[in-house]
Amino acid sequence: MLLSCQNHTLYLPSSSIHSVKNSKSNIIINCQTPNEQNQPIPRRHNSKSTSFLIHHLSHKNSDNHHSSPTELQDPIPHEEKVKLLELSLVRKRTPQFPGSIYAQSPSDSDVGSSLPPLRTLFRSRDEEEEVLIMKALEIRRKVTEEVFKEQMRKGKFGITYTDNLVSKLGGFVDYVMIEAANLKRLPQYSHSTFNLRAKTVIEDSQVVQLIRWLKHNSLSYPQIAKLVLMSRGKLESIRNRIEWLKSVHVKGDFIGDAMLKGGDNVLLRSDRELDEIVECLESNGVRREWMGYVVSRCPKLLSYSLEEVKIRVQFYLDMGLDEKDFGTMVFDFPKALGYYTIEEMNRKVDYLKEFGLDNKDVGKLLAFRPQLMACSIEERWKPLVKYLYYYGITRDGMKRMLIIKPMVFCFDLEITIVPKVKFFQDLGVRNDGIANMLVKFPTLLTYSLYKKIRPVVIFLMTKAGVTEESIGKVVALGPELLGCSIVHKLEVNVKYYLSLGIRLRQLGEMVADFQMLLRYNIDVLRPKYTYLRKTMVRTLQDLIEFPRFFSYSLEGRIIPRHKVLVENQINVKLKCMLACTDEEFNKMVNNMIRKRHKFQSTVMKGDTPHSQSLVTGDITAPQT
Repeated sequence: MLLSCQNHTLYLPSSSIHSVKNSKSNIIINCQTPNEQNQPIPRRHNSKSTSFLIHHLSHKNSDNHHSSPTELQDPIPHEEKVKLLELSLVRKRTPQFPGSIYAQSPSDSDVGSSLPPLRTLFRSRDEEEEVLIMKALEIRRKVTEEVFKEQMRKGKFGITYTDNLVSKLGGFVDYVMIEAANLKRLPQYSHSTFNLRAKTVIEDSQVVQLIRWLKHNSLSYPQIAKLVLMSRGKLESIRNRIEWLKSVHVKGDFIGDAMLKGGDNVLLRSDRELDEIVECLESNGVRREWMGYVVSRCPKLLSYSLEEVKIRVQFYLDMGLDEKDFGTMVFDFPKALGYYTIEEMNRKVDYLKEFGLDNKDVGKLLAFRPQLMACSIEERWKPLVKYLYYYGITRDGMKRMLIIKPMVFCFDLEITIVPKVKFFQDLGVRNDGIANMLVKFPTLLTYSLYKKIRPVVIFLMTKAGVTEESIGKVVALGPELLGCSIVHKLEVNVKYYLSLGIRLRQLGEMVADFQMLLRYNIDVLRPKYTYLRKTMVRTLQDLIEFPRFFSYSLEGRIIPRHKVLVENQINVKLKCMLACTDEEFNKMVNNMIRKRHKFQSTVMKGDTPHSQSLVTGDITAPQT
């Protein structure tokens, strides 16, 4: 059968036109003039159809022309091969327009039914073959991700949560893809699709249910993704380890951190090994109810063997710590036990001993402030020691600071200590005064500069009458004053002194003379002042001249000495009465009595004004 037209000739295979009698002869439609037999086909509206026709005709004439397999594949460009791969591997088919030579439908049972065989795409060069294989794996991985996302959505997970989680589960997606490929070897899955096999692997692993359970236990999706990857396919180990952590009182918020920071082998260890570590800590003073806090703050303990844990425990016991001190130390700072290496811990202990501390002193120091183990020798301790030595603090002074307030050696030098020292210098305190301040009251360095120290200084200068010239002296001689509360201590005392009739300027002078004046409780001040005015019949000026009167005990010194003076009819200033030892006081009283008796003997011979004053005992100062 031949169909012809005036202008063109078109040759088609017999399968393209179905005859009624199913004849095997070719049907030729001649629409071409004889002079145009060798010219290219001008049809361009469907390039895929033209390519397919040329390829088919060349394949039919292969016996006559003896074409090689490579030449037969040349008409298919690289981009076309990639499209064929995508059509063969993608999960959902894109509907094709009418007339397409690759008619695909989502309902096709065999995706390759209307496509060329996939193996024909790999008859090219080795480099091109490798590129196509990698492209095929990438497409297959995307298909696996879509199957996983569909299972997550069936598990009532949100779209955003699912996308974020799957994006971090690349290793698990590869695991599912490999296991799904291995299932094809089984007879029951030999003819199933990849999507079905991937779905089967995901359902058998119960990963969706595990993710739901982990999310219920307050784990974030990055933590869940890391745990799934750490399990290496053994997802049941995650559930078992979390149940064990709950048994030792690890709270839900810290379960994820404990799992992730517990080492790579935390999922591989048995419950018995972990129970032995817990029993070892319990036997040395760490309470059972503390164990969850200790493990959550230092999960690295779970990665050690029992022998390693025993060595670390013995390290502290050898420094004189008993079970009670060791237990409280571990609870206060769990990292001191399991975060640092034994060599690093030994170096820090040896450095602390250079301050003049023995082994037991270091043990007491670490029991009180185990955070010292977290400090670096080169970055924290040595710069601080050099800085303190520059201001004249000796090794004994540093030892005192370390014993009284070891937290000072945990501070950052440039951020915490230097600004405070610079502030004291701006107040007029000299370097030797700063050294005395820090050695006398090292707790001063623990106070906030802008929330504690500066407000107290401003209060002293504005509300307590301390002048700018005296504030440096007050701070240098009474650094403890900077630790007092303004509302509950300083302001209350200032109001009390002003209520006695003391002027603000006089109060500032009293504070400059005796810095501890503002630190006493009102309940202690009131009975002393009452005894001074009513019983001793002293003036307010006597108190202004000697503000240290409030520092002496009423029952132990003020009342007994006042009675002695009254019995002997002696009147002296408060400073002479109180600012001396008992021996000096008795010696002063006896001298005054002896001199009075000496002058009394002269009264019999002749009265004089001077002798009369001595007889009555009106003495304002001790006579020599």
